Amino acid sequence: MKGLIFSVKRYSIHDGPGIRVTFFMKGCPLSCLWCHNPEGISPLQETVNQTNKVGEKEFVSKEEVGIFYTVENIMEILDKEKVFMNQSKGGVTFSGGEPLLQFDFLLEALKACKANGYNTAVDTSGYSLTENYKSIIPYTDLFLFDIKHLDDDKHLEFTGVSNKMIQENFRLLLECSKEIMVRIPVIPGFNDDEVQIEKLKQLLLTAKTKSLKKINLLPYHKIGTSKYKKFNITNRMENVKPPSKERMLQLKEIFCEVGVKVKIGG
Repeated sequence: MKGLIFSVKRYSIHDGPGIRVTFFMKGCPLSCLWCHNPEGISPLQETVNQTNKVGEKEFVSKEEVGIFYTVENIMEILDKEKVFMNQSKGGVTFSGGEPLLQFDFLLEALKACKANGYNTAVDTSGYSLTENYKSIIPYTDLFLFDIKHLDDDKHLEFTGVSNKMIQENFRLLLECSKEIMVRIPVIPGFNDDEVQIEKLKQLLLTAKTKSLKKINLLPYHKIGTSKYKKFNITNRMENVKPPSKERMLQLKEIFCEVGVKVKIGG
């Protein structure tokens, strides 16, 4: 069995506790307007042109996006980084894209990681069959769970999918004994108005259990802008400005009322 991965990030410190290795799995059922990893949307291998400039000359080469890995390949990478992860109480994170889009491979990889003593985390949009989450819960120590908007119509407009299944899966995970870090992307014009912020805060206040450990507020940024040109994808957020530092600090104060740790950024 093989999984399609478009990036492997070693020494990651933003995808769970400690030093981690993050595997970015290709394919996502969402099409969020602000996506900063557009190369992870397609579930297929892609070949794109890579342009490098030396002086006045440009050199174009072909770049393969997405490499197939076996579970054994995953373990080989982790074993090389084991000392750093153990010393920092880190582990392995499966991100994307949406890792549950490759459910069978993800499940086998998580089982192997747990069998070898690694702390495991899954970074998810919440958009997958509830049965899939039930299957990976025993092998997942931490869920990084995105909550984008509570209005279904708005969610559908900006991400391409309904949020009903996402909210159902969020409730499921809250009932389990695994740790959950909620990630809220702060997108101007989408979910940063006072009404939506209050609704998000109330949801987390109501849903607060011992499982909810942290809230990450992720300000919209333009880091992925160059990727849109590279993959010939229209950037529909090109004219949107990132939220100010002052606004992010205001939001942090609001969400601190939930009673769990709140962090700006990953």
